[in-house]
Amino acid sequence: MQAPDSTTKLGRFFSWISWLLLLALLYWFFEDQISLQINPNQQLQSQIGTGGEKVTVLKRNKAGHYVGTALFNGVPMEFMLDTGATVVAVSEQAALQLGMPKGQRYQVSTANGLAAAYDSRLNSLQLGDIVLTEIRASITPGLQGKDILLGMSALKQLEFSQQQDELKLIQR
Repeated sequence: MQAPDSTTKLGRFFSWISWLLLLALLYWFFEDQISLQINPNQQLQSQIGTGGEKVTVLKRNKAGHYVGTALFNGVPMEFMLDTGATVVAVSEQAALQLGMPKGQRYQVSTANGLAAAYDSRLNSLQLGDIVLTEIRASITPGLQGKDILLGMSALKQLEFSQQQDELKLIQR
């Protein structure tokens, strides 16, 4: 029996490298596609209506939620719109990144039961061309990672309407 020559070894090596590169390219391509399915509103665009109002349209993601990226205190962060949340709820990790002060502790009622939260404020929130300032918020230790729930303390300052898979946010 004859030992494999260096040409065969070199061929196998390049075959493995080719497969690994192909897998890496497929991962890179599909990761981008999955990211867009989770957050289809990564670049919020606004239009000016006939009466001067600013309109930002959010598209619903594959799970049926309105997820997007907005500027919170000038920092781009991902959010999920939650009309059931009384205030904008921010995780501790996100609050640290946004420089939010931790105020008075209080109890909140969530879908998972009672939880602790801390009163706070967002200096600014920008959704496309829509800008809101001095928004009541809560720092909620129960939220994971950099989660932000865009609640009614921000949404009550806007008109919004849903049609099919789009939600229009309107600032007059």
